[in-house]
Amino acid sequence: MSTVILLLVTGLGLGALYFLVASGLSLIYGLMGVLNFAHGSFLTLGAFLGWEAARRLGADSWWSFLLSLVVGAAAGAAVAAVTELALIRPLYLRHIEQVLVTVGLSLATVALFDGIWGTDAVYIGGPAWFKDTTDILGAKVPNDRFVAIVCAGLVLAGLVVFLKRTRYGLIIRAGVENRAMVTALGIDVRKAFTLVFAIGGAAAGLGGVLASHYFGYVSPLLGGSLLIFAFIVTVIGGLGSLTGAAIASVGVAVLQQFANFYFGIGDFVVVLALAVVLLVRPRGLLGAAA
Repeated sequence: MSTVILLLVTGLGLGALYFLVASGLSLIYGLMGVLNFAHGSFLTLGAFLGWEAARRLGADSWWSFLLSLVVGAAAGAAVAAVTELALIRPLYLRHIEQVLVTVGLSLATVALFDGIWGTDAVYIGGPAWFKDTTDILGAKVPNDRFVAIVCAGLVLAGLVVFLKRTRYGLIIRAGVENRAMVTALGIDVRKAFTLVFAIGGAAAGLGGVLASHYFGYVSPLLGGSLLIFAFIVTVIGGLGSLTGAAIASVGVAVLQQFANFYFGIGDFVVVLALAVVLLVRPRGLLGAAA
């Protein structure tokens, strides 16, 4: 029983990381129609800069951890906004070029991170509480998993409130439905779309910092490895659906944990689940009908 509890909670923690990355992918595609293959670069940059900030303040304190979250999210948001302004905005109606540019950017940034921080993984520390465990029905669960779960829940709630309750959220949703009409009303939809990219980048940067604590290290390839599963989560949940991304993140991560522990084929099972969903329900669990 304790093993099942441990796998469930650690799966929820991993699912939280998948959601933080997938939420940005789903938001950007669902509202803007852009498949951003450079999204993992925002995560990796956030993780590295968050680690740098924490290291200078003292990596074993809560203040340094909170600072790393802020720095990681800010770095992800800033780079994402610049990417949208400089590379994506001229290519909104040219989807093949979008893919080529973002793939090229992801490869270039990995090389850049290699040059700055080296190719080897950098092992990191954190607050002492992270190294402790909490007993749940006999299972000793690492405490950092709870932090990731709470952060992902707050991000999901914040995104839903932003899209449904704020002026910019309404502008973004209206611009997706009928961009010409919103522009005719004198509203600059382009600013709203830049904001969407920045929010997605902030979620990725935040996820990068949390991922570095979950895995215990940060490396230039961290974002790319998580991006693969984030894309799977986005497709299974339904492109453009935040709720679908949240449900798929938990399902995929828990399935992966159990399959890895009992059979050692977690990645294969996840890909198999993706294939089944695409065959049975091509638009995903909560994706809009074409």
